[in-house]
Amino acid sequence: MNSSTNISANIYPWQTQVWQHLNQDSQRMPHALLLHGRAGIGKYDFARIFSQALLCSNTDKQGHACGECSSCNWFNDNSHPDFRLLSPEQEADSEDEAPSTKKTKKKTQISVAQIRELSGFLGMSSHRSNGSRVVLINPAEALNLASANALLKMLEEPAQGVIFILVAHQLQRLLPTIISRCQKINMPSPDGVQALAWLSEQGVQNAKQQLAYLEGSPIKVFNEQLQFTLLTEIWRMLALGRKLEPNLAATALIAHSVESGVIAVQKWIYDLAAMKLGNQIRYHVEHTSALQALAEKVNLVRLFDLQKKTDELRKLSLHPLNHELQMESLLLEYTRIFQP
Repeated sequence: MNSSTNISANIYPWQTQVWQHLNQDSQRMPHALLLHGRAGIGKYDFARIFSQALLCSNTDKQGHACGECSSCNWFNDNSHPDFRLLSPEQEADSEDEAPSTKKTKKKTQISVAQIRELSGFLGMSSHRSNGSRVVLINPAEALNLASANALLKMLEEPAQGVIFILVAHQLQRLLPTIISRCQKINMPSPDGVQALAWLSEQGVQNAKQQLAYLEGSPIKVFNEQLQFTLLTEIWRMLALGRKLEPNLAATALIAHSVESGVIAVQKWIYDLAAMKLGNQIRYHVEHTSALQALAEKVNLVRLFDLQKKTDELRKLSLHPLNHELQMESLLLEYTRIFQP
């Protein structure tokens, strides 16, 4: 249930208490909320649903949006005049290029220009009498110093009827002055039982194994079902050890994305080292026997060297390199860390 995969209009089961807390006194809503917690637990989805409820003209007793009024229709069409979403945008490489030849790159920051554009919005009144206006910022750590300071001025002198909702995965990256102007909400992570129950309702197979691989995030598991189909074949290849064919495995590893392929190798190496050192493996419990067999033959010094090289490759995964060649070279070294 994210911006691209709308599973339902409901909050996740592990968010019920937070929802009830925020709706206890809707007339005394703080002017700024900061929803923080680890990635992959549904903070942004919660923020969107809560934003819609704040703008809805016919909420139910629990504070949920009706989904049918004109406000809800505007919101679902991404055209609500009282709602603004700020997040890093796609940006053209050069303004001089013809539209047909422009390439886009992923922005990682929310610019000061984006914050300043809010001035007109904050100066207007709501399109509904006594209605709220909502500004959702996701992720808040994408604010750079200039945009964070511009936002701070708005938080220090809040406009009437405006509620800011900030979503943060890494609270330590925010300015302390921003944090101090918001009501902090520590968003809960689902426990194992909740996560498995929810995934079962979504019809996900092998949910326990996938939760371990994605560190307990049921939302990531749901959204990565295609990746897990590929990972099953990748794990089979990595289990071959010295017999792995780097050219074939490299193609499979980067098929979903270069970054996910590097992460797959990272996690496999992590568990291989954990098995060798006698620790409990973390990501590949279903492949314990294969990892045990590999651990008996692995050279620990070479394994740690490979681990460093994998970390370096991950940093370069977004750079325009020949990724297949890079991955093939990494996997060739992987075959060499095992004794004959």
